[in-house]
Amino acid sequence: MTDWDDADGIDITEIGRDDPRPPCQLYLVTPPKIVVPDFVKVFRQALEGGPVAALQLRLKDVPDDEVLRAAEALLPVCEEAEVALIINDRADLAKKAGAEGVHLGQSDGSVAEARKLLGADRTIGVTCHNSRHLAMEAGEAGADYVAFGAFYPTETKTPDYFVEPEILTWWVALSELPCVAIGGITTENAEPLVVAGADFLAVSAGVWSHPEGPAAAVAAFNRLFDEN
Repeated sequence: MTDWDDADGIDITEIGRDDPRPPCQLYLVTPPKIVVPDFVKVFRQALEGGPVAALQLRLKDVPDDEVLRAAEALLPVCEEAEVALIINDRADLAKKAGAEGVHLGQSDGSVAEARKLLGADRTIGVTCHNSRHLAMEAGEAGADYVAFGAFYPTETKTPDYFVEPEILTWWVALSELPCVAIGGITTENAEPLVVAGADFLAVSAGVWSHPEGPAAAVAAFNRLFDEN
């Protein structure tokens, strides 16, 4: 989610210790329930605010067909804006949808299984909660990024784990794999995570429910990234 090689997606494995890490980037997460045509419009509005690296389609308690219909509607918008479409939890749906990749929770199957299904050129991210051990295991298994959180209380879900920004600093000193900070992130509380070293901020309500609208939120996040 850093350097775009072609229309197939992004190369997030090229971040190394020999070069400075790129500035933090925005990784949007959909609400758990959406009306697809309405959300496509909102997503387009958000993109007017500035660059977005990825959009995770995270729909909960809906049929597979609904996820696939949403992905079908969002994928052209993502491709036009060079945004990686990531499917939450389900590698099989990511493959059917032609998405850039999948984000796996700890109970959503292994990196090896997802890699076998999706292929070497797709992106696989792994939720690691507040665990350094899980992050190291994910990296060793071939994940393309690790996600830590929640950093703040969130309305999207009730977090089972909370984590301090220091884990981000620890990770970037240890590994070249990108790390994603997630959980209750808003334009008001994001700066400590950027300063701590997050490569990406995963944001849901902090953009979609921003009082000035999603474009204003995206613009504010990008100003923060530029300043840090």
